Amino acid sequence: MRSPLLRLAAVGAAALALSGCVSLLPKSKPADLYRFGQPVAAEAVAAPAGTVGVLRANALFQRESSGDRLLTISQGKAAYIAETRWVAPAAALWDAAVLAAFDTDPGHVRIISRGEPATAAYILRLDVRNFETQYDRGPKAAPVVVVRVRGALTSGTSAGVISERIFEKRVRAADNRVSAIVPAYDKAVADVLAEVVAWTSENAKAS
Repeated sequence: MRSPLLRLAAVGAAALALSGCVSLLPKSKPADLYRFGQPVAAEAVAAPAGTVGVLRANALFQRESSGDRLLTISQGKAAYIAETRWVAPAAALWDAAVLAAFDTDPGHVRIISRGEPATAAYILRLDVRNFETQYDRGPKAAPVVVVRVRGALTSGTSAGVISERIFEKRVRAADNRVSAIVPAYDKAVADVLAEVVAWTSENAKAS
């Protein structure tokens, strides 16, 4: 029978061997982090509040791209850009971009968040149908970023739909590089939200 001391020595030797093996494994390269949407400037936050309250309802975001990975589509095949991440889930960055777009607009609409003690005359729902990079000219050519959103504005006192619309922007990246694709996302989001804000202001009438 082996003594406890020998058994402990064997376990220790095995642990050292395993630790040596682990240290020899190649380390994965850390992902580069990016974001879209511009931060709200201090002077924009201090702008006068709007006169029409619009509640932003919970909405859908394209499931494949709602996380922190950048989705690409090439010849019907979906993939993610390697070693590249959004700094936060795309759905969360989108939510922040929506709020910033309305905060920086001098119009009469004010976005009300759920739980906020304020009266909403309207309810706005924005479903993000597409949020992806499409390689429509081949895998080596500069891709196009597609942001497609369905907007629906309803009355806060009834279930009737006042207006609904599809917003879509397609922005070609300057090159087939991440450093060129991310600015295309930024522009596509900004252009779509500019139209969303204008459309909401047009249809959300002050009482």
